[in-house]
Amino acid sequence: MTTIYDVLRRPIITEKSNYQQKALGQYVFEVAEDATKPMIKAAVETFFDVTVEKVRVMNMPAKRTRRWRNRRLGIRRRGYKKAIVTLAPGETIDIFEGVK
Repeated sequence: MTTIYDVLRRPIITEKSNYQQKALGQYVFEVAEDATKPMIKAAVETFFDVTVEKVRVMNMPAKRTRRWRNRRLGIRRRGYKKAIVTLAPGETIDIFEGVK
């Protein structure tokens, strides 16, 4: 069973997620495989002290890639579950706390 402290694994920082943060007020997190929308909402509201309007969840599939030294050696990256959390207007999350 997943507790509230195990729900959020890490924020996903990409160009698209940066755009979503600034323009739409949406934040992207990798979450536990058995996390549900109410669990994700409760975790974000508890940890970051914000109001969550909407949570969207998607399962990202595993991908096959190659090693950079040997093109023939294929590896398989694991799949994961990610959540896009929409906050109330005017609220933000400081993902990089303490970074100058």
